[in-house]
Amino acid sequence: MLEASFLNLSDRSRPDGAVSVWPAWEVQEHESATSWFNVRLAFGDGAQVDVLAVVSDAGVSIEDVRAQPPLSLDDLAVLADWIEEPLFEACGVPAGPSCEQGGGPARRARPSWPRGVEGRWLVAEEYRAAQEEGFDPVLAVMCATGHSRRKSLRLIAGARDEGFLTPRHARR
Repeated sequence: MLEASFLNLSDRSRPDGAVSVWPAWEVQEHESATSWFNVRLAFGDGAQVDVLAVVSDAGVSIEDVRAQPPLSLDDLAVLADWIEEPLFEACGVPAGPSCEQGGGPARRARPSWPRGVEGRWLVAEEYRAAQEEGFDPVLAVMCATGHSRRKSLRLIAGARDEGFLTPRHARR
């Protein structure tokens, strides 16, 4: 039987918790590296969450989560918001474009995005702006459109086909 009390991350504010991040280990393969980080979110009332996060060229993923008291599914969805910025700081990576859309993250409510040529033009604009600022352009398109990585890559390919972005590979 599940325990009745949960951590309730969504009901807590930033000053309530302290996030600590430290490297666990790193694996280098050719020119890329995959790094594991331990992340601890601790609260004054004794509640804590321990996370093992993996950072690679493909992005950031969570490999393991342990919490006392347990996390609800809603808390699990909010966990990324709590640890994202400190994890990026520990990696030495700029936090990148925020997925904030008027108070809530884009992954929870997809913003409206125009279809057709106008949508492909806007995708190209987001892509180029992210490149100029030194951020991941695919992530910028994902945040702007609210779509998955695969769908965002399709939108970027459509913008390339339309001629709004330079071709990916030089034709021979």
